[in-house]
Amino acid sequence: MGESTDPPFEITYKNLLNNMPNTHQKTFPELPVVEESELPIIDLNHLYLGDTERQACKKLIAQASREWGFFQVINHGIPREILEIMRAEQVKLFKKPFEEKKSYKDLNFSAGSYRWGTPTATNLQQLSCTTMEQFATTVSQLAQTLADILGEEMGHKTEFFKETCLPSSCYLRLNRYPPCPVHPQMLGIMPHTDSSFLTVLHQDNIGGLQLVKDGKWIAVKPNPAALIINIGDLFQAWSNDLYKSVEHRVMANPLNERFSTAYFFCPSYDTVIQSGVVPSVYRSFSFGEFKKQVRKDVELFGSKIGLARFLVPSTSHDC
Repeated sequence: MGESTDPPFEITYKNLLNNMPNTHQKTFPELPVVEESELPIIDLNHLYLGDTERQACKKLIAQASREWGFFQVINHGIPREILEIMRAEQVKLFKKPFEEKKSYKDLNFSAGSYRWGTPTATNLQQLSCTTMEQFATTVSQLAQTLADILGEEMGHKTEFFKETCLPSSCYLRLNRYPPCPVHPQMLGIMPHTDSSFLTVLHQDNIGGLQLVKDGKWIAVKPNPAALIINIGDLFQAWSNDLYKSVEHRVMANPLNERFSTAYFFCPSYDTVIQSGVVPSVYRSFSFGEFKKQVRKDVELFGSKIGLARFLVPSTSHDC
């Protein structure tokens, strides 16, 4: 028998798998799941037609970012063959023996870039399998274009994103969600919002991505021709709550493994996030300060608190 490609989930998390008290399962109250739904879909070809088509396309992007926090783009300019090659390399990487991945043999990753699950997990919803590598050249221009459009739709023609969201501060994360024998007690990834300006997601056809809309969990129907875009915490703060960073999760699948690739459009750690709107919902904070607080909260509470930590006192009191 060959070496296993999977981390030792059953050994490491034996106690969690054998003892699943109801108190742990109530950590994240379940909202009713509705039928599988299509996200708003936007054809980016319209950005390169006449001015009327371009303006209409920009308004659709802004509308989806306000109302959903998620949308899909087609004709996004990234050739299908590039996405297919990236997916093939991703699958090949995850098929390497676990011991090899754990020790970074032959992978050219920076230290700490491969991780699986949450070693300090206290409930099953905290487990996931993730690897990341910073080489997102094919999607960086798309993210830049979308960020600029969203800024313009707020009335800000600015070089802010070009100056702060550099290749060295953005990153690509490659995800594999193994088949889960204890489905549906375990999530592929726990409910969260993204700590970025934007996230660009390429997923396979297995499905499992869900987001909160109008107080309900909506299952996102996969679209092989589209990339998924979602607003992150930094854009919600920068836009003074105009654009929404929406909670989302991935459901485990009992039979099929799922692959996805997420590009996170982020600034340098010293970049200050401030809305410039009066009154402002959030106080000014640096991205480094935000990330530090997220790490602290995850260590203390097992989950991210995020923007609620940065509300201005009057806003916090009113809530």
